[in-house]
Amino acid sequence: MATLGGVHDSQQGCSAQNSGEIEGLARFAVEQHNKKENALLEFARVIKAQEQVVAGTMHHLTIEAVDAGKKKLYEAKVWVKPWLNFKELQEFKHAGDSPSFTPSDLGVKRDGHGAGWQAVPTHDPSVQDAANHAVKTIQQRSNSLFPYELQEVIHAKAEVIDESAKFDMLLKVKRGSKEEKFKVEVHKNNEGSFHLNQMQPHES
Repeated sequence: MATLGGVHDSQQGCSAQNSGEIEGLARFAVEQHNKKENALLEFARVIKAQEQVVAGTMHHLTIEAVDAGKKKLYEAKVWVKPWLNFKELQEFKHAGDSPSFTPSDLGVKRDGHGAGWQAVPTHDPSVQDAANHAVKTIQQRSNSLFPYELQEVIHAKAEVIDESAKFDMLLKVKRGSKEEKFKVEVHKNNEGSFHLNQMQPHES
C-alpha cells in the first residue's frame, strides 16, 4: 500500500512506463523544461515511473529524450493535484547518456532486441542488480566464513522472454584474499525479483 511520503513504483505496474497518463506527464515535463531553459529536447520514452504520495502525487520519472540527435536520460519530478487541476514541474535534470539497454527493455519492451541472447553493458543497473543477487545467493549456499564480494561483471548477455529476462554473466568475485570466477545464469521475473538458476566455477 502507498505510505504517505514513500516513493514507490507507479500503480500501473509493469506497463506504467507506457501508460497514457505517465507518458502525458513525461511529455509535459519535457515541454516545461524546454520552455524554461529555451531547450529543444524531444521526448522519446519513459524508462521508469515512480510516485510519492504528498498533497497530491509527486511523480518521479526517468525520461529518455533526444538532445541534438543524441539520446540522453533525464530525471523529472512532476507534482499533480488532480482535484485542483494543478500540475507543476518541480525538477528536471540530466541523468547521463541513455544506455543502449535499459531496465524497461528487460521488463515489457523488447522491440529492437529480437529473440535470443543479446550482449548487454556490464554497468547496466539491471545487470548489476542481477550480479549482486547471484553473489548473495552463492554466499548463502557456500557456508563460507569469508563473505563473497563482487569484484566485477566480466561480461553479460541477456535474453528477454515475454515479461521476464534471463542474464548469463561471468562474475569475478573475491573471498578473503582469493579471487574466483563464476559463470551464472540469473532469471528476472515480471515482478522484478531475481532467482539464481545456475552457477559454476569458471576456470580461466
